[in-house]
Amino acid sequence: MTAKVLIVEDTESLALMYQSYLIPTGTTSHIANTGQAALDFLATHTPQLIILDIMLPDMNGMDILASLPDTDERPQVVVLTGHGSKELAVQAIRLGATDFLEKPIDAERFRVTVNNALKLKTLTEKVSSFQNQYSNGRFCQLVGSSPIMQSVYQIINSAAASKATVFITGESGTGKELCASAVHQCSPRAKAPFIALNCAAIPKDLIESEIFGHVKGAFTGATNNREGAAGQANGGTLFLDEICEMDLKLQSKLLRFIQTGTFQKVGSEKLESVDVRFVCATNRDPLLEVNEGRFREDLFYRLHVIPIVLPALRERGQDVIEIAEFLFKKISKEESKDYQGMAPTTRHYLVNYDWPGNVRQLENVVRNTVVLNESGWIEVTMLPQLQHGNIINTATQAPLSATPEPSKRARFSDGDAQIEPLWLAEKRYIEQAIAVANDNIPRAAAMLEVSPSTIYRKMKQWQEMSV
Repeated sequence: MTAKVLIVEDTESLALMYQSYLIPTGTTSHIANTGQAALDFLATHTPQLIILDIMLPDMNGMDILASLPDTDERPQVVVLTGHGSKELAVQAIRLGATDFLEKPIDAERFRVTVNNALKLKTLTEKVSSFQNQYSNGRFCQLVGSSPIMQSVYQIINSAAASKATVFITGESGTGKELCASAVHQCSPRAKAPFIALNCAAIPKDLIESEIFGHVKGAFTGATNNREGAAGQANGGTLFLDEICEMDLKLQSKLLRFIQTGTFQKVGSEKLESVDVRFVCATNRDPLLEVNEGRFREDLFYRLHVIPIVLPALRERGQDVIEIAEFLFKKISKEESKDYQGMAPTTRHYLVNYDWPGNVRQLENVVRNTVVLNESGWIEVTMLPQLQHGNIINTATQAPLSATPEPSKRARFSDGDAQIEPLWLAEKRYIEQAIAVANDNIPRAAAMLEVSPSTIYRKMKQWQEMSV
């Protein structure tokens, strides 16, 4: 879509010159010679960029800048300043202007500034669009607004547009198939088939036929030709769940299929070609499977292009409540029950339970509760199986990282009180988060609500201080 630019300049010759500067950028532009003309244009049009002169005959350009709505549709603004008006330009930046140019204006500098402002507008719109997708705690079929899940959503959103293979890992019940489906739904292949195949649920002697299909008479019981998952997913996405369960001999055929996009049905000599995007998942440690010889190393590196690590439910904080609310409403509707809400004690209990079965276990608990109870108000006594479950007690958890040696901790003392330096306390806390995240720095950063670069920088500082 062609970008729209509004040029607000009272000197007609200058306005026409700026308009000519924009010709190589491929934008469409409109000129307003007065402040009122600019406001009239903005009342019916939404440009991506405004080139705004501050000194106008009927009003100050700052009044136009101040009148712009503070919404996602707000255009970028580049302020034009004359001699001695830099102070006004600085004030304009504080009011939300993107940049300013001092007259007289060089053509090349003008175009660079305009292009930068339009790129910023495009980026802002993309970020806003993405944030709106999960601002209500939902992203496709995934539920949860915790920082660690927002990190997952960002990876999905970025990876979806490409054809790169996605490799999803996570404990059983964390929603790996929903994650794979989200990759498909956000991709250009969304209208094409999404075919899911569980490699652990199919006998080893039949899985090749399930993936590639077979021809009539290929083996006992093959009474008809059959299209496999690869053919069914043509143009769309093929999701191979529990990929580490696949037999080694079949792994070599899968590797060739991924590399060439071609395969042969069982019992056929004909080579068939399809266009498929691969998404794989496992609840095992794939590198351990490689080291133990149960998974081909070359296949692992072919599949492990964009890794997504789904966190366990116990790591997602208040997401438990969001998911429980969603499930109670959904299942109550399915069972024709009236859901009214959860008691505070119920919410507290759900958050502090460690959920070894993750979201799948939570869904079973919700369905059990809805089916066996008539009341729509969920009390903690109505929850099944949890009374004897494992409760997370953060107050008694021991630090997961090594405690600094006493000589470094007891820097200051007052009687029996010992105060350690703040950086040591921060170090211990960050190391604990890294341990909980299984040494995954981006996941630890998401849990701490900081950028990964912040953690890497602090780790470097700690190394320098320990030398």
